[in-house]
Amino acid sequence: MISSLYIKNFKALGEHLLTFKPLTLISGLNSTGKSSVLQSILTLRQSYQQKLLPGEGLALNGDLVSIGRGKDARFEDATEDLIEVKLINSLGIDCSWKFKCDNQENDSDVLPIISQEPASLEIYEFSSVFNENFHYLQAERIGPRSSFKMSNFQVAQLKSLGTQGEYTGHFLSINERSKICNIKLSHPNVKQDEDNLGVTTPSLDLIDQVEAWLGEISPGIRLRLDPKPDLDLMSIRYQYGDSDRYRSTNVGFGITYSLPIIVAILSSKPGALIIIENPEAHLHPQGQAKIGELVALAASCGIQIVVETHSDHVLNGIRLAVHGGKTNPDDVQLYYFQRVNKLGESIINPISLKMNRRGRIDRWPDGFFDEWDKSLETLLDPIQE
Repeated sequence: MISSLYIKNFKALGEHLLTFKPLTLISGLNSTGKSSVLQSILTLRQSYQQKLLPGEGLALNGDLVSIGRGKDARFEDATEDLIEVKLINSLGIDCSWKFKCDNQENDSDVLPIISQEPASLEIYEFSSVFNENFHYLQAERIGPRSSFKMSNFQVAQLKSLGTQGEYTGHFLSINERSKICNIKLSHPNVKQDEDNLGVTTPSLDLIDQVEAWLGEISPGIRLRLDPKPDLDLMSIRYQYGDSDRYRSTNVGFGITYSLPIIVAILSSKPGALIIIENPEAHLHPQGQAKIGELVALAASCGIQIVVETHSDHVLNGIRLAVHGGKTNPDDVQLYYFQRVNKLGESIINPISLKMNRRGRIDRWPDGFFDEWDKSLETLLDPIQE
């Protein structure tokens, strides 16, 4: 599990040391460096997958992220011709990578490695940044389709849902009767199983748990998976009670958009790393809050989740989980990224915020999910006749 991340001269970020917890929530105005934090991790994993780490360099373009060339990756006010990323691991496995990025490499999409300290390969074996205990779901996910992709390599070998969630149906069809790893993630309204003695217990089957959590977004929903291996395609249909089976294109957009998030969390084992961009997309406020609650529960089960969000409802779902004693506030790290003017220059300033046991946040900097308060003040002002 990542405990700290040090970034130097990468994209919008000059030099920053960020603390990570089991649940790290990153928010802020647009173009304040939030995505750069996530991409610093993703480029390392991408480079390892392309077999460029540990010996060759940093891959700027690939399946996880496409940055462009060296000039796009290098902090524009850098005073050194290098980019550095350091992961500090809670297991005591720390590693720092330095990559050359000068005028010669400005037009290259692979930055040569200068050094890796320590040189041990242990980090690649035990860190979830590099192994199969990893999911990344980007902001632009796959929406409703008549059919979805299948890939035995991606799903069976890499255990991947795809960065857009494109393999979620295939993943779920293979693992639907697998048990979720922690009963704490079990939804209270999940289907009940009955044993030979007539004793009922909540079903821990992945498919049943996914349906129960998806029901927070669309009550009563059920999933129907129809693989077509000859075509490498998967059909996902939705049903309510005894209704017809509806194509995903004929139900709410947010259902398909949030499905990979729920599957990724419920299928992950302790020690996994999940990076999610904008989990609130296409969801109504109640659904956003429930996604916040689910990520908070997962963090309390040993899964590390990094969330970039613009949603106060996601934040409030996390706060309610803490307030209800479901999640320890010490397991939550909040960051608000802002730009400030310093000596005539625009500087990115990540503000670290803390949460107490009642779910209350220690301070609310200007712009941190305060738009409703500002709007309310305006609405309460007397109208000038």
